[in-house]
Amino acid sequence: MERSVENQHESAQLLALRALAWLATDVEQFQDFLAATGAGLDDVRARAGDPDFHLAILDFLLMDDQRIVAFCDAHALPYTAPQTARAALPGGEAPHWT
Repeated sequence: MERSVENQHESAQLLALRALAWLATDVEQFQDFLAATGAGLDDVRARAGDPDFHLAILDFLLMDDQRIVAFCDAHALPYTAPQTARAALPGGEAPHWT
């Protein structure tokens, strides 16, 4: 069971990095990502392996339905993949408001 969770984390991290690479292909979108996260290029390089940064990448992607559709279409992924990946990362579970 533990290996399965580890595989889910690795898959989620890879999807987040694919999303980052995809965002970087569009200058305007990438600038929006940097502004939204407060990150600079050096931060992106330094934090590319950080699970918290992966959450930020996926959160940015999930902020816009058109962005989700475009990313998933470009990578032949189901539209639920970014949310599933986010939930698989440590700290990515949906908040419980009750």
